[in-house]
Amino acid sequence: MVKYEVTISTAFMAGASTFNHIFIKFVGTDGESDRKWLRNFKGALAFTKGAVSCFTVCNPVSIGRLVLIELDKQRLPLFPEDSWFPTKVEVKSPEGHTYNFPIYRWITDSEVHRFREGTALTTIYDTNHLGKYSREKELKQREEDYRWDVYEEGIPHSIKTENPLDLPCEVRFSFTKTTEFFFTAASGLTELQLNGLANCEKPWTDIEDINRVFCCKRTAISDYVQEHWKEDAFFGYQFLNGVNPTLIRRCSAPPVNFPVNNNLLGFPGQCSLEDEMKNGNIFLCDYKVFDGVEPNTINGKKQYLMAPLVLLHKTHDDKMKPIAIQLKQTPGDDNPIFYPTDSEYDWLIAKIFVRSAYFNEHQLNAHLLRTHLLAEVFAVSLLRHIPMVHPLYKLLIPHTRYTLQINHLARLLLISKTGVFTQFASSGGKDMFTILKRALSSVTYSSLCIPDDIAERGVEAVPNYYYRDDGLKLWDIIHRFVQGILCFYYKSDAEVQQDAELQRWISDVFEHGFLSQPCPGIPKSFTTVAELVKFVTMVIFTCSAQHSAVNSGQYDYGGWMPNTPISLQLPPPTTKGKTSEATMLQTFPDVNVTVQGMATLWLLSKQSSDFIPLGRYPDEHFSEETPCKLIKDFQGELQILSQTIKVRNQSLEVPYKYMDPTEVENSVAI
Repeated sequence: MVKYEVTISTAFMAGASTFNHIFIKFVGTDGESDRKWLRNFKGALAFTKGAVSCFTVCNPVSIGRLVLIELDKQRLPLFPEDSWFPTKVEVKSPEGHTYNFPIYRWITDSEVHRFREGTALTTIYDTNHLGKYSREKELKQREEDYRWDVYEEGIPHSIKTENPLDLPCEVRFSFTKTTEFFFTAASGLTELQLNGLANCEKPWTDIEDINRVFCCKRTAISDYVQEHWKEDAFFGYQFLNGVNPTLIRRCSAPPVNFPVNNNLLGFPGQCSLEDEMKNGNIFLCDYKVFDGVEPNTINGKKQYLMAPLVLLHKTHDDKMKPIAIQLKQTPGDDNPIFYPTDSEYDWLIAKIFVRSAYFNEHQLNAHLLRTHLLAEVFAVSLLRHIPMVHPLYKLLIPHTRYTLQINHLARLLLISKTGVFTQFASSGGKDMFTILKRALSSVTYSSLCIPDDIAERGVEAVPNYYYRDDGLKLWDIIHRFVQGILCFYYKSDAEVQQDAELQRWISDVFEHGFLSQPCPGIPKSFTTVAELVKFVTMVIFTCSAQHSAVNSGQYDYGGWMPNTPISLQLPPPTTKGKTSEATMLQTFPDVNVTVQGMATLWLLSKQSSDFIPLGRYPDEHFSEETPCKLIKDFQGELQILSQTIKVRNQSLEVPYKYMDPTEVENSVAI
C-alpha cells in the first residue's frame, strides 16, 4: 500500500464553499487509482471559503507519473446541490514528486471533471495517450459550451447566449463584480443626483444650469475640462491624450476635399501651409466614417452628426492647435471652413461638432469595436480551441476575465433597440451598424499594433504625446514577456506550424473576428514563432492597455457634456456670423440626453473592487520555474514603468494615468 498526500485549496470568494462530498481519482502513466472520498479531521469544513485542506489517499500500488486527476462532487441526502470553486490541487506521490493541478473554475454538478497536471504542453509534446484523450474530451465540451452567434451581419461575431446565466460559470462575474456593477448601474443617476432630470426633454437655456448638474460628481481632470474646454490648445491636446488618441495623423498634403485658405491659417512670419507640412508640423483628423449616415431621432427630434475634417498645427511652443475645420466631407458654399480668426461662437460651434463626432467615433470604433468586440473574439476562440494544459491558454486566460459577460451586457444595455446608446447617441440610430461595418473594414493589423500604428500615422516625434510614450513602453514590456514564455515552449518555427490547436485558434479569430475579409496584415495562420509572439502581444495589449486608454478616462473627459456632446440637435451653420451662445445651447442635447450620457460614462469609468491590474496573476496557471520567473520579471518591469509615469505626472498640468500599469486592468472587464 502506498500513500499520496493531497492538498486542496478553495477560493476565498463568496459562494466558493461546498458541504458536498468530494471524490478524487489519480490517472498516471502506469495505471489509475480507485476513486476515493476525501475526508479529514475538518469534516464538513474542509472545503469552505479560503480553506486549504490536506488528505492522505492510499492505493495498492504506485501508478507512475501523474497525468491527470478526476474530481467529482456528490451532494448529501436531503441536502441541495451547491457550487464549489477549488483553485488548485497539489499531490505528493510516494516517490516524493510533487504535482500541481491548476483548477480555478466552478464545479456545480455531480459529473466527473478532469484536470491536467500543471506543466504546460503543446500538442507536439503531449505524447501520453491519456493526456491526448483528455485534451480531446475537454475541447469537445468547450465547443458545446462556447458557440458562435451573429449579433448583426458585418460585425465581429459574439458568444451565443440569451442571458448571463447561460454563460459557463467560469467566465461569469464574481458575486462582488455582479453586485457592484448592477448597484452602480441602478444608482448612477442617484449618485450623480440627477434623478429629477432623467425625463426632462427640454433644451439647456443657461450654461450655468449644466454646471450645477455637473458639480455633483467631479474628478480632478473633469474640473480641468470644465475650465479649459473652449481653449484651442486643450482641444488639440485631447487628440493626443484624451479617450481617442489613435485618430490623429501627420498630414503631408491637404485632402483634395478640404480646400483651406492658406492666408487664414495664421502661421507666424512668412510660413506657409506647405512649409509647415514639410517640417512635419501639420496633422489631420478625418471623420469620414460618418459621411452620409443618417443620425438618430431623439425625443422626437432629428439629431445631427457631422463627418468633419480637422487640420491641426504643432506650434513653436509644442502645443497642438486646430487651424481649420470643415464639418462635411464635400466642400461647397453651404459647408464653410472655420478658422480661429472667425467669431468666437462660429469657431466654438465648429469645435463642438467635432467633439460630438469624436465622442461617437470613439464609442463605436476605438472603444466598442477595437477593444470589446475583438477581445470577445480572442476569448471565445481561445476557449473553443485551446485546452487548459496548453501554454497559450495559461498565458491568455487572465486577459479574458469577465469579457464575455460585460460584452453581453453591452449588447443588452447599450446597443440593443432599447439600449442607452441606441436611444440617446446621435450615431445610435438605424445606421449604427453601418458605422460599425465601415469601421471594421478600415481595421488593419498595423493599426492594432501600437509601434506600427505610431509609425504609420507619422506621429513618432509629436511632443507631449503621453499615450504614445507610455503605450510603446508597455508594448515592449509585454512583448518581451510573451517572447520569453512562447520561446520557452516553441523551440522552432516548425513547432508553431505543427500545432493544430494553435492554428485552429488563429483561423477562428480570422473567420469570426475579421469575417474572413482581406484585412491587411491580419494572419490566417502562423508560420513562425515571431509571428505568434507579435500577435499574442497585440491580443494582451488590446485587452489591457488599449482598453484602459480608451475606457478609463470617459467620465474625466465626458462628464462635462459641452466637451463631448453625445448628440447635437441643430444643424451646423451654413454661413458665418450668425452663431451665438443661445444657438450653442439650443444645439446641445436635451437635459435628459445629457444626464443619461453622464450616468453611462460614470458607470463605464468606475473601477470594480475586484479589479486585477496588468501582470498580476492570482490564478497560478504556470508551475514551471522559467515561466514563473518570467512573470516576476514582467511584474518588476511594470512596477518600474508605473513609478516613472507617476513621477512624470507630478509635473503635468493634466496627468496622463490611463496606461500606468497599476491603473490598467488585465482584461476588458468594464
